[in-house]
Amino acid sequence: MGGLTEEDVVEAVKKTLPEGVTIGVIGPRRITARSTRSVLFKLCEHLKNQLGFEHVSCVSGVDRLDHMEVVYHISSYANQCVIEITVDIPNDNPEVDSIAPLWGGANWHEREACELFGIRFRNHPKMERLLLPSDFTYYPFRKEIKLRGR
Repeated sequence: MGGLTEEDVVEAVKKTLPEGVTIGVIGPRRITARSTRSVLFKLCEHLKNQLGFEHVSCVSGVDRLDHMEVVYHISSYANQCVIEITVDIPNDNPEVDSIAPLWGGANWHEREACELFGIRFRNHPKMERLLLPSDFTYYPFRKEIKLRGR
C-alpha cells in the first residue's frame, strides 16, 4: 500500500478504531494520535498491516509526575509520513503492550524505557537489562528520584 495522504491515514484509522483513539494531522507528513493502552497494539497492527507503516524510530517514556506516557514515532516510507502516538499509563501500573512483535526495532527502545522509567511492556520477546547493572534498584529517569546535592 502506498501513496496515502496524511488525511487518508487519519480517516482509515478513524473508520477502523473509533474507540480509544484520537488522531489528526499536525503538519506536512506529520500525524499525531492519542491512544488508550487497551487499543494500542490493535492500532499499531492496523498501521503496519493495512496502512504501510514499516519503521519504529523511537519509543520513549515520559514522567508527567501524576502519570507516565509512552510516546511512539512510527514511519511510513511509502506514504512519506510519521505518526506520533502517545499513550497515558498510570504510575501505579506502568504497563502497556509491547510493539516489538510487530517491529523488531522497538525491542531496545522498550527495554530502555523499562530500565529508565520502570515501564513494563507486556509480551516483549526479550525483556532483560540493556544499560544498567542488574543490582540497580530504582528508575533513574523518574522525577521522584532526587540526586545527591540538589
